[in-house]
Amino acid sequence: MKNMEKYKMGEKVLMKGNEALAEGAVRAGCRFFAGYPITPQNEIPEYLSWRIFEVGGTFIQSESEIAAINMIFGVAACGVRGMTSSSGCGISLKQEGISYIASAELPFFYANIIRGGPGLGNIAPAQSDYFQATRGGGHGDYRVIVLAPNSVTEMGNFPKLAYDLADKYRNPCMVLADGLLGQMMEPMEFNFDWVDPDKLPPKDYIVTGCKGRPRRIINTLHMIPSILEKHNWHLYEKYQRIEENEVRFEGCNLEDAEIVIVAYGTSARISTEAVIKGRKKGIKVGLFRPITLWPFPKKAINELADRVKKLLVVEMNMGQMVEDVEIAVSGKSAIHFLGRPGGSLPTGDEVLDKVEEILSKPASPERERGK
Repeated sequence: MKNMEKYKMGEKVLMKGNEALAEGAVRAGCRFFAGYPITPQNEIPEYLSWRIFEVGGTFIQSESEIAAINMIFGVAACGVRGMTSSSGCGISLKQEGISYIASAELPFFYANIIRGGPGLGNIAPAQSDYFQATRGGGHGDYRVIVLAPNSVTEMGNFPKLAYDLADKYRNPCMVLADGLLGQMMEPMEFNFDWVDPDKLPPKDYIVTGCKGRPRRIINTLHMIPSILEKHNWHLYEKYQRIEENEVRFEGCNLEDAEIVIVAYGTSARISTEAVIKGRKKGIKVGLFRPITLWPFPKKAINELADRVKKLLVVEMNMGQMVEDVEIAVSGKSAIHFLGRPGGSLPTGDEVLDKVEEILSKPASPERERGK
């Protein structure tokens, strides 16, 4: 395979977020991509349309999103690290196949670079697909692991984490980003060595021909209710293990905070500016950033609410993650919300103004909707 190691680990490179994610996937062992164009994620398939051939892989621009996800089903069943990507409505079309793959317990990685919605919406950055991502997205009782980057460096490094988690739990794993993270450029570096897919641990469930061994069957159809119920309990127990072991988050200035902003992805970047400016003004404001949106860091937020009685959830939607924060807090703290839907971005000053407004009022358990 020629041109395998394009960038050395730790080397600073100026890259666009979508291209970093695509290069990170190749670096992590992706050898098959199938997808269909949609803005603002088009740089991912464009980059892979030439890059994946340099490492001996296969690129297919499929005739539809539905075709793409079923191709991924096939390569996952054969043990290949495959990938697809899309945005909003394209991910919606893939949901039936994702449900099949989750039921079949096959690992794969995919990315949603969110655009404004609902419907065709626009091509501006948004966080309106949070429900779609964290509730499975399709039919049936299933979950996918959801990673939310907030930088180009994380866009490049999360594919390796996604593939590893997918293999560990035999489950789909996705990166949920937005059009701003996909299009922006900044210095980034890869924090992992190149993965040789031929040297990954063997998988004893894949279908690659059964000469000399018992046949294997990958199936999602369980017509007998008792058998399907047993399968669902098996999946549920796996999801419980994921929730116990794979929660990821980070905090900033939480030790003495009187109010904490809860935000992920681009909203967390914007909120960081509010924290810096607020601290300069003597305001004790902190930031809690979920990195795994599922499993959601419920326990950590619940413990935070024991000592911080005012939380501000900032999202680029009408209020989705705020519901998970409410569940986690269990009434211990007042929860406020600032949302900008339809591809509009909040500013750091806007977030800080909301913080100051909240601090000027007595604590209340009622949730406030932003305008």
